[in-house]
Amino acid sequence: MKLPRTTLILILLALGLGGFVYFYEIRGATVREEIKEQKQQIFSFAADDVQSLTVKTKKLTLNLERSPESSNLKWLIKSPVSGPANDAIVSYLMDLLVKGKSERTLSTPAKELGEFALDQPQATINITLKNRQSHQFILGKSNFNGRFLYAQTDPAAKPDGNINVLLVSTDFANAVNRELSEWKQPVDNSQKLPPLTIPKPSPTNSK
Repeated sequence: MKLPRTTLILILLALGLGGFVYFYEIRGATVREEIKEQKQQIFSFAADDVQSLTVKTKKLTLNLERSPESSNLKWLIKSPVSGPANDAIVSYLMDLLVKGKSERTLSTPAKELGEFALDQPQATINITLKNRQSHQFILGKSNFNGRFLYAQTDPAAKPDGNINVLLVSTDFANAVNRELSEWKQPVDNSQKLPPLTIPKPSPTNSK
């Protein structure tokens, strides 16, 4: 039996849609999961393991140390000034270091560091843990489409002479490229204001 032209078109459209659903939703989901699994954790330590941080950018070198006191104040600035640090700003950076993942890892000859601006990085973070172990995170320029930044961790050449270059979130640039004033704990101006006094009415002479 010959099917009407309209019915045949609808059947072909249904088959085409079914194929799209399979390849995108089912097969595509498998591929996307495989890509997701290729993402690597940048560092394996926890936030509580970190004792100190040195953040060096092109205009500032900042030394931060965990506060020894068990209070709400978690971090202290040791240099270039001394004082309490902005815990929210430091925690933002720590969260990126601890939870951040590299989207992809490139193996490249060490002589090509300049291609990623890792020979003159925009920022270098030195991390010291409570167990005295140290790590380094070097932040280069953005990739061709500006979606990621090139980076290195604990730079060292592999046996083949190549180095690993990571693609990481651009949030790292926002986290480290700050003015010194942003790293300081905000001043609570309300504590500096004098107490409000209500003037007493002047006495009146009664007749």
